[in-house]
Amino acid sequence: MLKDHYIFSTGRLQRKDNTLYFVDAEGKKKSLPIEQIENLHIFGQVDVNSALLNLLAQYGVCLHFYNYHDYYVGTFYPREKNVSGYTVVQQSVHYLNREKRLYLARSFLYGGIHHMLRNLRRHKEKTEEIIRAIEKEAAKLEDTAKIPELMGIEGRIRQEYYQAFNVMLKPEFAFEKRTKRPPTDPLNALISFGNSRMYTEILSEMYKTMLDPTISFLHEPSSKRFSLSLDLAEIFKPLLVDTLIASLVNNRVITLKHFDEMEGIVFLNEEGRKKFLAEWEKKLETTVQHRTLKRKVSYRYFIRLECYKLIKHFIGDTLYKPLKAWW
Repeated sequence: MLKDHYIFSTGRLQRKDNTLYFVDAEGKKKSLPIEQIENLHIFGQVDVNSALLNLLAQYGVCLHFYNYHDYYVGTFYPREKNVSGYTVVQQSVHYLNREKRLYLARSFLYGGIHHMLRNLRRHKEKTEEIIRAIEKEAAKLEDTAKIPELMGIEGRIRQEYYQAFNVMLKPEFAFEKRTKRPPTDPLNALISFGNSRMYTEILSEMYKTMLDPTISFLHEPSSKRFSLSLDLAEIFKPLLVDTLIASLVNNRVITLKHFDEMEGIVFLNEEGRKKFLAEWEKKLETTVQHRTLKRKVSYRYFIRLECYKLIKHFIGDTLYKPLKAWW
């Protein structure tokens, strides 16, 4: 089974013949099984060269880079092997046609709202007022005819949703509001770290399909970002990231000791990142009986299935319906 590998230390990634090695700052060498790697995530200061990149490209391994404060910096994205000009053309058509684009933008939001409400209903006695507020905002989606207006509704819904975190989580993780750049408290740091992992996971699964990750529908496409991963993240963040955060905090797997602060920026320290990522991998490999495929499917594979559903929608095969967890 292919797995993600995470590197936190300073050092160098290098290739020797067809083997991948990590050499740390003290010169200690560790071999990494390239045949078993799906993605490499680099959190430390790591040098790479073209020979290494050629090896990663041969095996289709994506290399994701993060800076000191865990912000996603970019990805080495190997040459695409699963390409279809027809699919990309049809994907572009759905962006250029206003009604087609609005349908998909709304769909991503409906999927995300379903999972937000699913989380809130687990604490219904404390969140009833917030649930009603979100349902009231969600009722406006169908009558909204402009993307900026949809984004405005999404922003108000998420503002309401984040208020509930103070009653769903341990009191030491209470926060006033969502702050992204930079996160100013432990809960914001957790959300930012988890969301960043979500974006790269979606990008990695998208790479295995014929989708163009730069052509998006809810988030405006722009240069230098894979905006379609942001669209799909609307569905998966409350389903995967937020539930994992609740589990880590409420079960005291992650506590305040797992955070550092520098110049007003709060971020997970190395021990905290390792704990989060270990549970993140477990979450992605958790399986659910798929009611259509009639077999167990991992959360990671649900992301790829969502990509396949989009492709079928673009080529006129099956109307896209967003994932709404039934379990």
